[in-house]
Amino acid sequence: MTLSHQRLIAMLVAMIVAGACSSGGPDPASGSSQDTDPALTVESASRFAALALDCMHREYPNKLSQVLKDETDLLPPATLHPAFYGCFDWHSSVHGHWMLARLLKDFPQLPERRRIIDGLSQSLSDEHVAGEIAYFEDASASWERTYGWAWLLQFATELESWDDPLARQWATTLRPLARLIRDRYIEFLPRQEYPIRTGVHPNTAFGLSFAYDYASITGDTELLDSVVSAARRYFTDDRDCPLAWEPSGEDFLSPCFEEAALMARVLPDSEFRPWLTAFLPTLSDPDSLPPANVSDRSDPKIVHLDGLNLSRAWNLYVIAAELDDERVSRRLRDKAAQHLNATLPHVTSEHYEGSHWLGSFAIYALTREQ
Repeated sequence: MTLSHQRLIAMLVAMIVAGACSSGGPDPASGSSQDTDPALTVESASRFAALALDCMHREYPNKLSQVLKDETDLLPPATLHPAFYGCFDWHSSVHGHWMLARLLKDFPQLPERRRIIDGLSQSLSDEHVAGEIAYFEDASASWERTYGWAWLLQFATELESWDDPLARQWATTLRPLARLIRDRYIEFLPRQEYPIRTGVHPNTAFGLSFAYDYASITGDTELLDSVVSAARRYFTDDRDCPLAWEPSGEDFLSPCFEEAALMARVLPDSEFRPWLTAFLPTLSDPDSLPPANVSDRSDPKIVHLDGLNLSRAWNLYVIAAELDDERVSRRLRDKAAQHLNATLPHVTSEHYEGSHWLGSFAIYALTREQ
């Protein structure tokens, strides 16, 4: 992607935020308020699609994160990961593919429609998916656990829930890899005695949330029971999550909000609402939880904080949807919009450190708002 193209995209994404505020709400860029829900349009969807299309089959730069048994493991990324070798690392490639599927599903007349179909069809061949399965079977048991696992199931969820001939074909092709990962969740969760509460990839609540969604969509009661059992075992007795400690300097997930959004899924309303009050007693405080400041978007760790703003937003939308107090629900949605508006204009920067993955986070957040 050329620098001029990137600048054009950045300008257009900034227009998403401005456009979302054009119907009576203040401009978030003015600093007076940032509580208007942004909206995804076909024009902005097109610009986000361009991000993933630019990198979905770009092999380098690449971070393999592999354990080498011997020199025979020293192979090019496209050989090791024939379906998901682009966008710098395996999990970013997977959620880039998810984003393209979601955008095509929501906006079937996208100008990029043919490129998206060709790209997904190139990745999702039986041979390529078999290659991914072979890698999993030979790799460390902890490889991509559970962040990459979760995004693969989210991609499968999108395809399995899409009533479209091409989507059904892609879902069928991806299903053996989704099944392998599904089985790994069921095998692993009883052995994981303690949850991982970090703000980066291994976060247990994040991994369980997407597995829950997949199990719900596919009617997989065994996986659903495993996820719900693990969530209850890990988190039912939690109280007073230290929200004031967030964020850490390279977080792209909120440990407190990931847990709360998971429990919004797994607990019935009668249990979730009192649980949430005990877990996040200051959640609805209008002065709490400002968006994270991102000081250097060329730094691959600091730019994680843009992802944090986006993931906080989608979790706030999930939590707000489960509340029966409209005033509190609206306040949480306003906070979500503040976080989105703080980061959306910067998602499509010229820095590959963020552009190879942040579009997926933005689209996931924007589609949770719907």
